[in-house]
Amino acid sequence: MRFDMHCHTKEGSLDGKIPMEEYILGLQKKGFDGMLVTDHNSYNGYRYWKNHLKDRKFRDFVVLKGIEYDTIDAGHILVIMPEDVKLKILELRGLPVQFLIEIVHKNGGILGPAHPCGEKHLSILNTKKHRNQLAVMDKFDFVEGFNACEERESNGRAAEIAEQFDLPAFGGSDAHKPDCVGLGFTEFRGEVTCESGLIELIRKEGRSACACGGEYYRGTTKERIGKANDILVWSFWFYNRFASLWRHRKRKLELKKLYIRLK
Repeated sequence: MRFDMHCHTKEGSLDGKIPMEEYILGLQKKGFDGMLVTDHNSYNGYRYWKNHLKDRKFRDFVVLKGIEYDTIDAGHILVIMPEDVKLKILELRGLPVQFLIEIVHKNGGILGPAHPCGEKHLSILNTKKHRNQLAVMDKFDFVEGFNACEERESNGRAAEIAEQFDLPAFGGSDAHKPDCVGLGFTEFRGEVTCESGLIELIRKEGRSACACGGEYYRGTTKERIGKANDILVWSFWFYNRFASLWRHRKRKLELKKLYIRLK
């Protein structure tokens, strides 16, 4: 089964330009069987699917619930939880990666770094504490080995990391615009119809569960604005820090509720 494992929607991501229905149509035209919705710190894209499209359209197409979480110290992490698990904390950006790993695993989910060798501050091996992040790499369940919006060198290093730590490599488009939809893919060597099924497949089969690849997108913001992209990246870093501090109190309350429940 062929999936796009990194998808941003207009309904769920502030920078997403693709309506959920349009995204699915685009993937179906390219022969995809499903997608993982990975909006930034939000499940709103998936909620739109569930409330407006599920059981009404695209019944032969699998839509999985995921999220691209902004950690405070390790860039962007893709998270997949079982379908019956709902954690509000995952929509409150800013957790340290070690806490995120603990929370996800204790609640039955899997996670892995998105574009691990990509942009500064956004990618686990390109943060200020990148050496410390190598210490947690073996605690991940997968690595994004191909991202259509990254450069060849970045994806090449990501594939090497997946092999080094013996982790499955996912591929995705990371599409924010229609012309990028479906350029990255993951092919699963088994049937995937729900989140828990995917989690079980990854845990049981490991690296042999899937293969990834795709084409490179040539319309990224970085390519269009050149060196000015550095300003954009730094702006995002400040935004991420501010947003994390803004949500600090809510995260503390959610963490207390979570740990009480786990006890």
